[in-house]
Amino acid sequence: MRLGVDFGGTKIEAALLDSQGEIRARQRVANPGNYAAAVQAVADLAKRIEQEAGVESKTIGVGMPGSLSPLTGLVRNSNSTWLNGKPFLEDLKRATAKPVKCENDANCFALSEAVDGAAAGARVVFGAILGTGCGGGVVVDGKTIEGASGIGGEWGHTPLPWARSDEIQVRDWCGRHGCLEQWISGTGFKRTFGMDGHQADAAAKTGDPVARVAIDLWSDRVARALSVIIDVIDPDVIVVGGGMSNIDALYPAVQAKLLAHVFSDFIAVRVVKNKHGDSSGVRGAAWLFTPEEAQ
Repeated sequence: MRLGVDFGGTKIEAALLDSQGEIRARQRVANPGNYAAAVQAVADLAKRIEQEAGVESKTIGVGMPGSLSPLTGLVRNSNSTWLNGKPFLEDLKRATAKPVKCENDANCFALSEAVDGAAAGARVVFGAILGTGCGGGVVVDGKTIEGASGIGGEWGHTPLPWARSDEIQVRDWCGRHGCLEQWISGTGFKRTFGMDGHQADAAAKTGDPVARVAIDLWSDRVARALSVIIDVIDPDVIVVGGGMSNIDALYPAVQAKLLAHVFSDFIAVRVVKNKHGDSSGVRGAAWLFTPEEAQ
């Protein structure tokens, strides 16, 4: 059994997976938004879910916003800013009295979809999260690629490629200007077009010209952003997650627009919707430990 925890900004979810990837028990609680209380909430949730399933897990994998600095071991780059600068991993180990691995939530999403999701069987997978924020994760041969500085896949805080004159660079929460998160996330869509993505999708399906233009322009921005990823790592599959992944028009639109931006004479990558939806975070967290480590 593997225990995975999806540590989100508003909720904390835990799930116990068996060796076949089937969820045997699952619970969620509100994230208290206070560091000490949140650490204890993870420990309490782990105990309750083990009691519900009647088994004890040997390990706990945690998907979290931001990442751990290899230099200090402290959290950095989290949009839940109260986590930044805290020894989250060490405090979770003490609170749960178990081996714990923490990984960026986008990496966990990508791992889940690469292991037994929409990209199962693919060697190189990029997971693109388009939700309230924007993030990315890279998986090669079933393993997340964190990189030498531990920031592998931090796609959401790179600039919008080939920005046009009317794409005015706005300040992101991270302090920089022009980050992808301000353009292709759900929040960025609403800022740009004055309506949320789901409203635009529904209106576009009825033929509304304003909504159709909005979806098309947003898809072009996503295609530009993904083309840089393709030029650098040339993944077999790009899996899209987050709330904006439910806009079905995104996939054919992006697939058609990539060739105009990628430095190639053809496009082999498949851009697909996730399989596991909201479960991908917690599933990917559970997969952070190898079968041998989880025994």
